[in-house]
Formats: sequence, C-alpha cells, structure tokens
Amino acid sequence: MIRLPEKKPELKQISEVVWEISPDYKKDEPKMLVPARIYATKKLMEQMDMGIFEQISNVACLPGIQKAAMAMPDAHWGYGFPVGGVAAFDTETGIISPGGIGYDINCGMRLIRTDMTWDDIKDKLKPLVDTLFKLVPAGVGGHGTVKLTPQQHKEVMVDGAKWCVKNNYGWQEDIERIEDLGAIEGADPAKVSESAVKRGAAGLGTLGSGNHYLEIQVVKKENIYDEKLAKSLGIFPNQVCIMVHCGSRGFGHQICTDYVGNFKPKMPGWGLKTRDFELACAPFQSKEAQDYLAAMRCAANYAFANRQLIMHRIREGFSKIFNQDAEKLGMNLIYDVAHNIAKVEKHKIDGKTKEVVMHRKGATRAFGPNRRETPKIYKDTGQPVIVGGSMETGSFLCVGTDHAELETFGSTMHGSGRTMSRSAAIKQFQGKKLYDDMLKRGIYVKSVSWEGLAEEAGLAYKDINQVVDTMEIADVSKKVCRLIPVGNVKG
Repeated sequence: MIRLPEKKPELKQISEVVWEISPDYKKDEPKMLVPARIYATKKLMEQMDMGIFEQISNVACLPGIQKAAMAMPDAHWGYGFPVGGVAAFDTETGIISPGGIGYDINCGMRLIRTDMTWDDIKDKLKPLVDTLFKLVPAGVGGHGTVKLTPQQHKEVMVDGAKWCVKNNYGWQEDIERIEDLGAIEGADPAKVSESAVKRGAAGLGTLGSGNHYLEIQVVKKENIYDEKLAKSLGIFPNQVCIMVHCGSRGFGHQICTDYVGNFKPKMPGWGLKTRDFELACAPFQSKEAQDYLAAMRCAANYAFANRQLIMHRIREGFSKIFNQDAEKLGMNLIYDVAHNIAKVEKHKIDGKTKEVVMHRKGATRAFGPNRRETPKIYKDTGQPVIVGGSMETGSFLCVGTDHAELETFGSTMHGSGRTMSRSAAIKQFQGKKLYDDMLKRGIYVKSVSWEGLAEEAGLAYKDINQVVDTMEIADVSKKVCRLIPVGNVKG
C-alpha cells in the first residue's frame, strides 16, 4: 500500500471543471513527466480523497506518458491506477500496465431499448425481475447456462460477440452496435494460461458480484435532455430500457494476475522503477507486453460475448413474460462499450498525429461523429456513452464529442464513482432495510445476498448528476437522457 502525504497537493484550476497538479509535485526519481489532471466540479473536488491525487500523480511518472495523466470525475481509489484513470503512452518509448486496465478486463456497459412503456410492464415487474434472476446467474462463482468446450472457449476468445450471434445467441444487427464490432483483433489464446482457461469455461453468461447488475429502467419525459439525439438513438418518453454492467469475470481476473506476476520480477532488468508496486508494467515493445496485450484482448472478447449472452437471456425473459417475440417488443441494442481496456489508437498531440497505447480504467471511450472508429450508424450523433449509476439514483445515456479527442484522448466517465468502500458501506447500511426502502420507492431488487445489496447503497456513490455535468461542461460528452431504475438483479 502506498503511503499518502498529509496534505493535498497544490491544485491549479485551468478551467471551470479542470484542475491540474504540476510535475514539480514529484521531482525525485521516478519523477512526474507530465501534469496530473482531474476533471471535477468544485463539489466533486471536495470529495476527492488523497488517494486519487497520489495515484494519478504516480501514473504521471510512468515512462512514455503523453500530455497528462487524467482522472475522470467519478475517480476513486483503485489498484495502481485510480478507477476513472486515463493515460496514453507512446508505443515506442512507453509501457503497458495491467493496473491501468484493471482486473476485470473489459468490464463494460450494454444498453437495450424496447418499444414498451412503463404502463406496459408495471403490473408484471416482479415476475419479470424474478425470471431474469433465474435466467442470468449472479454472484461470486456463478456458472453460466452455456458450458464451453476447450475449442469453443478459444473461439470466444477470438470472435467475442460474433461467436454468440453465429451460435444463435443474438441478432446480426447487434454486432454493429458493439465497440470494435464485438471482437478486438489480435487476440491470441496461446498467451492465456490454463488456470485462466479453467476459470472462464463455466462463466459465460453470468453477472458476477460487486457493482455488476442487470437493471430495468424507465426514461421519463422530463429526463430527456436532447429530443433530437434521443430520437436518433431510439429513445422516447416513458420508455422501458435494460442496462447490463459486467465484464470478463474470473477469466479476465486470472489473466491480469498472471501478467502482473510476470512483469514485477522483470522490471529491474528493463530499467523500470515505479512509485507503487501495483503499477507493475512492461515496455510496450517487449515480448512480455505484447503477450499480455494478446491475452488481454482474449479477455475483452470474452466480456463482449458474456454481455451478448446475457442480452440473449434478457430477450428470452421478456418474451416469456409478455408472450411476444423479442423482435416485436423492439428489443434492439443501443450500444455496448468497454470501460476497462487498453487500445492502440492514433491521437493528435502537440499538433502531430501519434500512435499511443490508451489505458482506460473505469473510463469510457467518447468518440465524436468525425472519429474513424465511431460506428457508421452513429456518425450523426457521436458514439453512445453509457454511464452506470447506483441502483437507487439512476444512470445516463450520453454521446461523445469531437472535442473529446483533443481534451481527454476521447475519454469520459464510466459511472458515478464510489465515495465509500464496500466494507464501510456494509457497516453503515443494512441490506434488508435497503431492500424495503427501495421497494417503497418503486424499485424491486433481487440480490444473491443482503450484504451484497448493502455494498451498493446509493449513498456509497457520488452524485451522478455532478459527474455527467462535469464532462458536459468540458465538452467531452453530451447528455441525452437519464434512466430511472425500477427493477434490478444483483450479485
């Protein structure tokens, strides 16, 4: 555990919502090479603890880092990098760090629209949530309904969500609505350990635990902020949507564990020294780094497939309860976006286009209409950004902007961000009481445990309105609508 200084560093406010720590803050080796930048309103800055400042300034010391180490408004303490951390490293002189991606590789969000309204489902909400709870296994060690053979597992690692569609767990049109078309190129199953393969074989189609969820939501008329954008994305007043938050499960966790263990003893030989052992890294051009990248892509593709299979089960659940095909219910995917990932991308830095390895940990890609990677169907709107809030307060659908590329390497927040550790939340909140309180407010939750429910109390999170407003003020992402929870499945 890193040692925290007694007082906050000096912060220079460079715009309404951007604050900067000078490289002079850490001048001894390894020293800060670029500023550390925090995106936050004044209210959110008051909630930022010393861990955020310490971790993001440590990231600014890593070799090959470009422009600034950045913390999004939902930032909180993480492993090495803060959750909500963004950093770009030169592909020739820089590094790759598993701590800058996270243990849950390609933890991400998926948003599904429907043609249904709240009036259509309110009388069947409880049996609907109960059915989804049965169809989508949740909790630690949950086993999926599709057990992969060794060959199928390799295919999932390479083909991601495309494997699911090929095997009738989805529609062909789903693929164009997933980041990287549901399968990142360059995945190599040979770079994945046997222990990781074993952990992943039975996990496909499962939610997991912690802050992962499957949530039924309603878009109220007053919560649509841009009617034109909403209409373009298939959103209308009183509409029912479904949001899924999960990742690569134990498969990705084991891959991260394996490569952190591989990198640590080799760092002295590479001439690498970090301020925190949790920032274990490798030179990006090294064989070890390239092996990790290939394995990480396997986990990312597994996560795309995981969310695809979960969506298939959601469609089955709705069809069963409402006795109609999912197509007739209008259950189309809006988008699926990763927020724990490393990508090789091209960005303009000091007026020149440069290839970098982007680290986004608890941060979402937010590309605008003119970015090459933005899906063709969203060239008029910008890439959808799905921001998961707490189970009590609601979530947001936003879109990326062209300015985001210049401001944050096309990155924005991924959620509301914790203000309280899970252990602290368990001490402060009682799961059963929280369940009863939420039920009175019209939110029906099915959870594997009361303790797991207590961990995710709304008061354990930042104000999501402040978080999304921060990045809108910065012209990085633009609000489309807010989605209010009415039903939730949690691990």
